[in-house]
Parts: sequence; C-alpha cells; structure tokens
Amino acid sequence: MNRKILAATAAAITGAGLVTAIALTPSASAGQQATAGDQAQSEMLAAMSRDLKISPEQAKLRLASEQRAAVADNTLKKQLGTSYAGSWLDSTGSTLTVAVTDAAQADLVRAAGATPKTVARSAAALDAAKLRLDAKSTKAPKTVPGWYTDVTTNSIVVLANAGGEAAAKSWAAESGVPSDVVRIEASAEKPRALIDIIGGNAYTFGSGRCSIGFPVEGGFVTAGHCGTTGTRTSNPSGTVAGSSFPGNDYAWVRADAGNTPRALVNRYPGTVPVAGSTEAAVNSSVCRSGSTTGWHCGTILQKNTSVTYPEGTITGLTRTNVCAEPGDSGGSWITGDQAQGVTSGGSGNCTSGGTIYFQPISEILSVYNLRLTVTGNPPSSTTTTPTTPTSPTTSNPPGGTWAPYTYYGSGATASYGGSNYRVIQPHTSMPGWEPPNVPALWELA
Repeated sequence: MNRKILAATAAAITGAGLVTAIALTPSASAGQQATAGDQAQSEMLAAMSRDLKISPEQAKLRLASEQRAAVADNTLKKQLGTSYAGSWLDSTGSTLTVAVTDAAQADLVRAAGATPKTVARSAAALDAAKLRLDAKSTKAPKTVPGWYTDVTTNSIVVLANAGGEAAAKSWAAESGVPSDVVRIEASAEKPRALIDIIGGNAYTFGSGRCSIGFPVEGGFVTAGHCGTTGTRTSNPSGTVAGSSFPGNDYAWVRADAGNTPRALVNRYPGTVPVAGSTEAAVNSSVCRSGSTTGWHCGTILQKNTSVTYPEGTITGLTRTNVCAEPGDSGGSWITGDQAQGVTSGGSGNCTSGGTIYFQPISEILSVYNLRLTVTGNPPSSTTTTPTTPTSPTTSNPPGGTWAPYTYYGSGATASYGGSNYRVIQPHTSMPGWEPPNVPALWELA
C-alpha cells in the first residue's frame, strides 16, 4: 500500500454501506530488507512457498502486503463503526476488501483509492444472526459439523454432511435466522479435538499431550480441551489456571518457577519471533506450529465459525485450509510475526489435507487478562534469575529514535525529524512508515 492510500485510510470515514477494495502493492525492496539476514524468516518463507505453492519472493511480498492490510483494516473497522461488514484479501493477498453497508460515501471511498460496492448486512448483523444458531447448538443435527459467518458472500454458511442438507436447512429455520441470510453448503468435515497423538515438542497433561500455544507473562496459552482448570502439566511443569471447553476452546497454564516464556514459535527446526497480535484478514496467509506435524501454512478461510465436536459446539473459531493432526492441539498460529490463535481441531490430516480451526488469541488474552510475550520486551521468568533478551539490531534514522522492523506497542513513543510521536495503533514498523507519513499509526506527542 502506498503512503497516499495508507494516509487516506486514516481519514474520518463516517458513512456505511460499501465494499472497499484497497490495492496493497508493497515495494520489493522493502520486503527484501525486512527479511535480509534473518534465517528464521527465510525458513518461514520456505514453508509458505511449499504450502501455498508460490515462490519465496512472492511469499515475502505477500507478508509485507498482509501487514499493510492488517493496519488498513483495523483502522477502517474503528472509523466505520456499525457500518463495517467484514474484510478479506484476494487469493494472492494483494487486495484487501472491506465491506460496509451505506453507498452514500462512495465518493469518499474512491478518493481513498478504493472501489466501493454496497452490501446488505453489517458484520454486527451477521454476528447477531449467527448467535441465534449458536443458541440452538445442542439441537444441531449430527450431520451439521459447523457454521460460520462468510463476509465474502455477506451470509451465514451452515455446513452439512452428505444427506443432511434438509435437516440443516430445517434447523437453521427453527433458530429464527431468515432464509435469505443462510446458505447450506455440502461438507465432508468430521471435526474432532486433536489431543491423542504424541509428537515433537509437546507438554503433557494427565494421560495426554498437546502443543504449547503462545507464551504469556507467567506461562502460556493453549487449547481448552487439553485440560480442565487445576490440571497439572509437565515439560513445562505448571497448572491450568483457566480453561473453557466446549463453548470455547482456550486455556492458559501458569508455569512453575524455573520456566521462562520467550517470544518465539517453534518452526521444527528453528524458531520465528512473535512481535504482536494484530488480527489478519480473511484470505491472509497463516502458518501453524504443532508437536505432531510441525510447521504448515495455508490461508484463513472464514472467521466467527461455530464447530460441533462430539463434546459440544465451539463458537468464535477461525476456519483455515491448513492441515493438522491429533497432538497439534493448542499449537501456535501466526501470520508474519503476529500471533493469531491456538489450534482447536478439525478434519483431515497432513497427507491428504484438511480443514482446521483455531481459537483467536485476542479472546484468550482478554478473558484471562494476560499479556502476550513479544519481541523487544524482556521475557517474564517465574524465577528471580535475570535473563537478557535478544532483539534485532537496527540503526536509528538521522535525528530520531524511530527505526524500521521494530515493534511499537500501545503508548510507545519515538522521535523522528525533530518531533516526538506517540503510537495510535500497535504495529511492527516498515520502511516508508515513518511517523509523519502514517497518521493511522502515529500522532504528535
């Protein structure tokens, strides 16, 4: 995304009712600089190249484009308010579409370099319709493996196994969701929680094993079906301090003394850094780390999905085309260096492929009031032994402390060109995102 478009997305957009297609065209040089000399990043690009069937250079450009998309999307989401109707990237990750519900602001959207199109229902309206299905989850037919909001078609999709289409339609109607909002879609999915296979870098709980999600201050987050509150864990040792399953599928483990959370995700082998938790758009690339099958990548298909396991229905999950297998549960999902969530469950395997769901990280952090361990901050150890974190070395630009490829969290400040700036929206800086050029990210302090 060029500076003009990024700045335009920061303008006050007060209308509702459009689909906004924002072209995201990062420069090749910026992408090359962002990953130069970074072995972990190179390994991530190799995995994306393998699984998305694109070249490493295309993967590099895609990550840069998706980071710009995340900034633009989060800015527009705040500005559009109740008219916001969801967002998604195209199949290449180069064009972001943001749907809203009022055509009156078409000229303003065009002035921002976007293409407007009217849609019928806001994101809030879709979520409200889906809540009606969630409320009837215990009465869902056995042939309905899940349902989700599909922002690309501005509808609610109910999945149905072979022969179950009529039952799915009848159940949706009984929930009170209007028929014009619901689409019945054939599905071979038979999701189940992934906890029964031991493999790779795992932690144990009771008689099973799962994968660590993301380190947080005092421990780590993982899947809720990996242990109820009070369950003891090993390697690392700790206690499940909070757990929700079914309904949700998240938990957090308070680690025992001697364990130190690090801002890293295992790539099998090697690691990748975690710099924040900015939510990626639909159709963004995403990579998963798990103790059974290691590192695999794909794309985000839909958000706000409900899935019915034998144990009950889980709501608010994100649906992907990334593979996983039992034992990968609880593992990390990451786009670039931004945490996305933890593995819940799904269908298929990493030989034939599958559909896997993850629990978004933002809800876990919010529910348990946790702080994600990120690069640039000292790791929080449960011991009193001091540790020295490692962080990228960057050169400050002349006349300021701002630097590219640096994570700036909420309330962070930096100087540039003789002025002091304060972060509006947390982000990892990129060349061309100098504070005076991106009013969506920085304000004068």
